[in-house]
Amino acid sequence: MASAAKRGRNEPPPIQPIIVKKVVADGHGGHHGGAWKIAYADFVTAMMAFFLLMWLIGATDEDQRRGLADYFTPTLIEYRRDSAGSDGILGGDSIIADDNYPHRATQTGSRSIVIPRDVTGGIEEGRQPTAEDREQFGRLRDELLRRIDQTPELRRLRSHVSFTQNEEGLRIDLMDEADYSMFRVGTDQLLPEAQRLVQEVAQVIAGVPNAVVVRGHTDSLPYSAGQTMNNWRLSTGRAETTRATLQGSGVSIERIARIEGVADRDPFVPQDRYDPRNRRISITLAWRGSAVRRPTTNLAEATAPAASAAAARRQP
Repeated sequence: MASAAKRGRNEPPPIQPIIVKKVVADGHGGHHGGAWKIAYADFVTAMMAFFLLMWLIGATDEDQRRGLADYFTPTLIEYRRDSAGSDGILGGDSIIADDNYPHRATQTGSRSIVIPRDVTGGIEEGRQPTAEDREQFGRLRDELLRRIDQTPELRRLRSHVSFTQNEEGLRIDLMDEADYSMFRVGTDQLLPEAQRLVQEVAQVIAGVPNAVVVRGHTDSLPYSAGQTMNNWRLSTGRAETTRATLQGSGVSIERIARIEGVADRDPFVPQDRYDPRNRRISITLAWRGSAVRRPTTNLAEATAPAASAAAARRQP
């Protein structure tokens, strides 16, 4: 075997061969990530919410749906939305000044211990509430709470009812909350649940002879300048609506001593005049020895001659 040729001193080294290694894929695709799983989960969640909504619409009546809508509608936001006027296609002015909104979240459902203020009117000198009145008012309170507890649509409103015995008599307060309003915003129109609650109050107090005083209250959120509506008119209108509901549910008109709209002058929560509980209706059953008197005139007899005289004047 011939020996390898010797390389001379000046000869370059031999060139090494280049080896290329070719790797053939086995036919499987690379990793695509998990983004599609997130999109699919969002789709399934949306479909579940849609079918749940369809079921809820089919399983509830109109009043229940309205109650659900009112429950999930924040009171302050509803003021901003429903109180807007129109000055053009896209323009609008609020009837409530924006600067008067509280800058912190104060309308919450949390409750605190509050000592309500006494209302005007009191016991005549030398007279005291009778034991009969006190016992009777206790029975009325228990009966009203029992009726509320036995009525499914009113059961959740138990916390909106407050009882206070003061110098004037037994005061029943029906209050708003951050998640509940008795009236449509800015109007004297009772919502269905609140109307049912007032009717229950009427049926409970219809059988006692005590005089009745109805007061409307608002919070301190004012209307902006230039508006014809104000808290005085609003509270008076709501008191009148409540009076009409009481009368239509069994309370004799002869027992209505007076109705009053006191705006924000007698807050239920004096520490926070924007608290929703300040928006309320007070129905007071007066002590029999109270300065509050039932009307002494027979309204039916007094109204008939006046109506006849008015009719005669209209005749040619």
